[in-house]
Amino acid sequence: MLSACVSDPAATPLPECAPQEVGGPLWVTADCVDPLYNRPVIDSQTDLATPVPHHKVSGHFEGTDKRFNFYFPPKSQWEGRFFNLVYPLQDENATDEDVSFGADSGAYTVQTNGGGGYRVDAAAAKFSKTVAASYYGSSRRIHGYIYGGSGGSYQTLGAIENSSGVWDGAVPFIPGVPTSIPNDFFIRAFARFVVEDKAPRIASAVSPGGSGDPYTGLDDVERAVLLEVTRLGIPLRAWEDSAYVLGLNDAQGLLGFASAVRGSDPTYVDDFWSKPGYLGTEQSALGELFRAARRDHLATITEVNRNAQNVPASLSLDGAPTVPTTTALDYTLYAADGTTRVGTLSGSLDPATKVFTLGSGNPDSVLSAIGTGARLRIDNQWSLALLSYHRHQVPQRPGFSAWNQFRAPDGTPLYPQRPIEMGPIISRGVTDGGTHNGMIHGKVIVVANLLDTDAYPWHADWYSTRVRESLGERYDDNFRLWYNDNADHIGPRTARLVQYNGILQQALRDVSAWVEQGVAPARSTRYDVVDSQIRVPENAEARQGIQPVVELTVNGAALIDVAAGQTVTFVAKIQVPPGAGQVVGTEWDFAGTGNFMASPFGSPSQTVEVSVPFTYTMPGTYFPALRATAQREGDTSTPFAKVQNLGRVRVVVHEKDDEQWAPARQ
Repeated sequence: MLSACVSDPAATPLPECAPQEVGGPLWVTADCVDPLYNRPVIDSQTDLATPVPHHKVSGHFEGTDKRFNFYFPPKSQWEGRFFNLVYPLQDENATDEDVSFGADSGAYTVQTNGGGGYRVDAAAAKFSKTVAASYYGSSRRIHGYIYGGSGGSYQTLGAIENSSGVWDGAVPFIPGVPTSIPNDFFIRAFARFVVEDKAPRIASAVSPGGSGDPYTGLDDVERAVLLEVTRLGIPLRAWEDSAYVLGLNDAQGLLGFASAVRGSDPTYVDDFWSKPGYLGTEQSALGELFRAARRDHLATITEVNRNAQNVPASLSLDGAPTVPTTTALDYTLYAADGTTRVGTLSGSLDPATKVFTLGSGNPDSVLSAIGTGARLRIDNQWSLALLSYHRHQVPQRPGFSAWNQFRAPDGTPLYPQRPIEMGPIISRGVTDGGTHNGMIHGKVIVVANLLDTDAYPWHADWYSTRVRESLGERYDDNFRLWYNDNADHIGPRTARLVQYNGILQQALRDVSAWVEQGVAPARSTRYDVVDSQIRVPENAEARQGIQPVVELTVNGAALIDVAAGQTVTFVAKIQVPPGAGQVVGTEWDFAGTGNFMASPFGSPSQTVEVSVPFTYTMPGTYFPALRATAQREGDTSTPFAKVQNLGRVRVVVHEKDDEQWAPARQ
């Protein structure tokens, strides 16, 4: 049994970890101590039977709010490694799946509530080795592997670039780059403002069986904006789920990053509406669109409606502007003179009734100043101005070709640039001071998803280039990039997406085999970058990576028109890249609703062909799909490291007596 606090007062104290250069990130090694996370304390130890048998050790770092959990499988199952998941918003409690997967992979699991950066995870990872050695009674070398996605990719890259002897490898997935936040979200909001009405047309064009030309039917302004955001990295095929691309679940699609810009760059809004080089003053059709949507209305409060606690609940106004649905409003309270500013209010406006309903959290000092005759300023000037903020954030670091459209031939920016680059500032905040230099200290497999609209697919290529520049001839011995098709930033929200946990699990197993046994993983995915769009070969052998490729046709085509009651034939060819495993499952979803049903296909094999007849009885447009699953060992029973992909087509079913579709069928 371990003591509550593992330390040896008689031992020679280790030196404090320190930056390698003044102002740089902390350099962490196995033989230094973080000055902040230097007193780990074990709070409890428990033997648990679920989700699998394991010994759980919980603790914290004294003097901080940081906690950790270690999940140790039985000694007979442990193979001398650990997996360490990181994400800025996670707590210290690992999921059942991660604990089970770790145990199945011969690893114990480490997790902290670290928040931003890599330092607390480095301290926990190093302490876990001490605890593991005691628990297992072992002096063997312990290998560690860190992984994390989205914000966790920043932490993962920060860890593998700024440490040595802590982790031996890393799997960053759905990776961001220093320009990702806030630009990726502002870019989508910009697209929403201009092309929201044409989104269904774009979606149809990029869907299976579509024309493939999303620009058809757009006017000049819409076409230019779609091209701009495409060159910035929004995956064209992702527009099939246009509601997500455009952030329709968010009032403005800015994911809360507007406040960060407003606080750091407060003069931007005035410059946008008054100075040349910004869309607020630009004499163009797009500039006119922005000015036409601008609202700045000063209303008089005619009545204050209070709740039972005598606190203002809603305000009746003498007037209210109509507001475009794609922009958010600011509400500022002024005294009756209309010039003395009191403060801001949160709430919602009903232009039809001219009633402003106050939200929660409004300051008492502002609420107490509300009265009849006071003025409420209602405007969307910040909301509109932020939509093109990306034009004024041309990166200073090299390699960001997505921004070349905003550069003159000599490389200088076409538009005025803001005094600060927000992306690198936010990136440094998430990574304990710095990352993305490409100088990795361990084996790395990056997994990126081709339909990712939050962390664009080209981000992974950009980082791959940084690694190649840093490592030179050592690149192939230390780095892989696997692109994963038909997957977005989040799990399978819709029927057109696959779950990508399996490819991450296989990447962790492969990076550990690479480190511990010298077994090189599958080659990186082959791809081209065209206008910031990642394009991969159709053939699995040519594409490489480890994801299976599914080629699906219906009656020999990607799109057919049929009469209700007519039987069609689906044919699917599934290929797994050489050395990446075997097909272990096929599932059909003939309605395209996400209701997949397993179907027999024969024995596990690298290449599988299936043919299935089906009859549609109801008219409608369907996007049927075949979901294929591959597994490295061809194990059909394991829940782990199962890599998925989809094949999809379009079937238009008409009434039997509808003759309008007959020529297309013929």
